Amino acid sequence: MRGIWRELAGLVLPVDCAGCGQPRTELCAACCRALWRGGRGAGRVRPWPVPAGLPRVWAGAPYADEVRAVLLAHKERGALRLAAPLGAVLAGAVRGVGGGGGPLLLVPVPSARSAVAGRGHDPVRRIALAASAELRRSGVGVRMLAVLRQRRAVADQAGLDARQRLANVAGALEVPGAARRLMAGVPVVLVDDLVTTGATIAEAARAVRAAGARVTGAAVVAAPRSSFLSLSTEAGRRM
Repeated sequence: MRGIWRELAGLVLPVDCAGCGQPRTELCAACCRALWRGGRGAGRVRPWPVPAGLPRVWAGAPYADEVRAVLLAHKERGALRLAAPLGAVLAGAVRGVGGGGGPLLLVPVPSARSAVAGRGHDPVRRIALAASAELRRSGVGVRMLAVLRQRRAVADQAGLDARQRLANVAGALEVPGAARRLMAGVPVVLVDDLVTTGATIAEAARAVRAAGARVTGAAVVAAPRSSFLSLSTEAGRRM
């Protein structure tokens, strides 16, 4: 119900731009263009150290400036209508992952139940739905299926280093038995709003692979600028 009231309030109450603070608009034209440019700049990212089992990860934009502000406004302040522009950025990252030309299954990384209850919505699921719609409009065969579940509680990742995050989420996710029949042999792209150490995406990939699906990669809205691989860096690491 909290999410519904937020949406209704957004229709009648004046708001400030989530990106720059301009009054009386949830997302101004300049910040909308900045997000659009960010979505066109999707690139391969790699956290360091690389956690075991991490698939190829593509990010729609660097986690900075307008992108960071809009992500936080959607996630923490319940600016639900921002899911559409963020979904467009995520769709750019999904295109980077590819999938061999066949239909794709987007599987969002789940939020903790306590976080969803506190926020009144599941931000990653909303953005994933918006990305699916954006991709279908451009002719990409895709659907979203929220099949991952937390099988045990995890601590808040904020403040944990890479090793602690790996330990925190190890074995925490699963695909329930009934959903496994939908996953066998299907190419899956994992989706999330943000990647930092890669620990959560690596755990999600493990759980999806255990269900019999084929993880073709992961796509996120944003990642730290330092984790983006330039063409020269990518070539150097392959040698």
